[in-house]
Amino acid sequence: MHIVNYIEYTLLHPSATERDIIELCLTAQKNNYYVVNVNSYYVSLAKQLLSSTNIKVCAPIGFPMGAMATASKVYEAKQALSDGADEIEMVINQGLLKSKNYVSVLKDITDVKLAIGETPLKVIIEISELNKNEIIRICEICLDAKVDYIKTSSGFSKGGSTLTTVKIIKKTVREHVKIAVFDGIEDYDTAIKYIESGADRVGISYGIELVNKSRPKRNSKIFKQYIKTFKEEDAIKEDSVYEKN
Repeated sequence: MHIVNYIEYTLLHPSATERDIIELCLTAQKNNYYVVNVNSYYVSLAKQLLSSTNIKVCAPIGFPMGAMATASKVYEAKQALSDGADEIEMVINQGLLKSKNYVSVLKDITDVKLAIGETPLKVIIEISELNKNEIIRICEICLDAKVDYIKTSSGFSKGGSTLTTVKIIKKTVREHVKIAVFDGIEDYDTAIKYIESGADRVGISYGIELVNKSRPKRNSKIFKQYIKTFKEEDAIKEDSVYEKN
């Protein structure tokens, strides 16, 4: 398993500077992560920095509360696409869900999905704010809205992902919607557990080490294979450079 293909590298802190975004993109490029998540203002910068790579840029909209007007979410999504975003993620309106106004929740998501067309849409459901029945219900709504991913957390709530919740989501959506997890993934072992539980994407925050530096001492076969893969790829790249020269 090549875990970098699952990684969403994220920096959404409100005080993040342009320098921080540059460092985020350079790190993503160095490790060949799948996608970077940046606030919509920085989409064009990230897109420019990653133009020579296959790394995608994702913009969150309605972030982090999700309680703004649907029209505002639609406008922000369209602007992010205009700036170069490859993916969009949106936060649900939790108040509408808890009010059992499921029609409005569906409309909120569907309007954004229709506005962005074939662009992948991730819907952040904020699992720490929902009970089991609410999680199942919003997953069913996401199925009806034909979203591409359900994401467990924005990282701005009181709790992050849990393996139990991922299994509940997976049981509800099966193979029809993919799952992205975020918040609480601090090391390689945890990331692997989420992937094995059904996650298709694993989000890590700026500054968090994906691989625990103490792992080599534990003699993990998975870790050794992970390191071996990187060394082999680096050797191939070096050979290619010498051949060109």
